[in-house]
Amino acid sequence: MLLSPTEQLEILRKGTSRILSEKELLDKLALGRPLRIKLGLDPTTPDIHLGHTVVFEKMRQFQQLGHQIVIIIGDFTATIGDPSGRSATRPPLSRDQVLQNAKTYTEQIFKLLDERITEVVYNGDWFRKMTFEDVLRLNSRVTMQQMLQREDFKNRVENGQEVRLHEIQYPIVQGWDSVEVRADVELGGTDQLFNLLVGRDLQKEEGMHQQCVITMPLLEGLDGVKKMSKSYGNYVGVSEPPHEMYGKLMSISDELMDRYYELLLGSSRDAAAHPMEAKKSLAQSITARYHGEQAGKEARDDWDTRFSKKNLFDAELPEIRLADIPDDCTVLSMTALAFAQAFQIQKSNSELRKQYIVTGSVQLNGEKLTDPNAPFSANAGDVVKLSKKHAVRLVW
Repeated sequence: MLLSPTEQLEILRKGTSRILSEKELLDKLALGRPLRIKLGLDPTTPDIHLGHTVVFEKMRQFQQLGHQIVIIIGDFTATIGDPSGRSATRPPLSRDQVLQNAKTYTEQIFKLLDERITEVVYNGDWFRKMTFEDVLRLNSRVTMQQMLQREDFKNRVENGQEVRLHEIQYPIVQGWDSVEVRADVELGGTDQLFNLLVGRDLQKEEGMHQQCVITMPLLEGLDGVKKMSKSYGNYVGVSEPPHEMYGKLMSISDELMDRYYELLLGSSRDAAAHPMEAKKSLAQSITARYHGEQAGKEARDDWDTRFSKKNLFDAELPEIRLADIPDDCTVLSMTALAFAQAFQIQKSNSELRKQYIVTGSVQLNGEKLTDPNAPFSANAGDVVKLSKKHAVRLVW
């Protein structure tokens, strides 16, 4: 059964940061036709993480409500470099780099969107046809004062940092994309608001109905403080193996869990469920969304085996060959301190003793190794637990 415009708006407003305006969007939904929902992507890197998918989830909702998704691959704009949220000029990319990134980008995006009914276009198709005269005409549509109202540009000028002229072009060309695809709605992060509003202005000058603008909040990373980013190391990659994705999601705080439910699944957690059970359901649902239902279930079962049931022998564990153990950590004279120091617990000896060994975190086949310097012997098939969430199996 088709939902009414009011019912659609109720679904679409959830999790958004801002809608300009709800009345305009409601009027557009009442037109009785599929709306053209635009999202511009500059594939400056080959991979995406869950922070990127917040806006894709909203696109998914629009698609499920019967609207037309239009993905613009910025094979032209990515070679300029979006200055949004930047304190310095973004290094430009070659078109070949952009197209190569776009291939993996779209493969990951179509884990959420239905590729068969998604329109994908490249903005180089119209910008590379423009003459210099066309570019000058387009620039005449905006003033320098307008561009310098952008918060990031203004901050850089006030701090004595340079703003390159090609960066000032970026909001204009992104706005022109909206004219070319006749967008009814454009989505973006909160840092994209200025660019999205330029699209409205250019559409108005062309005598078109102006697009509605929807901004989505920036997702906090696993630490619950900074935005999710590879540079902060607090991210969950969309293409990460199911067990890694599930394990990372189980590390978030209970306070952050509701945020992830809303922004990554478009739902709410079961208020009657125990927080641990709710977190397992969240991790399984997100893992299943990107890897399939079976992978989500297997990841949960493996996590339960490792941590809930404490049965590491039946769990899938990283394997370490006995032959690869460093010379100062031999099979016949291995110590908990030397082993933990050698295998990926990057802490000082003092920290390892206090936080991992004396507390009983380091275990051999379930037996705590609380003396940092006492030797122990190990054999193929043994399981060494290095920390609460890090265990390995020894093999020949």
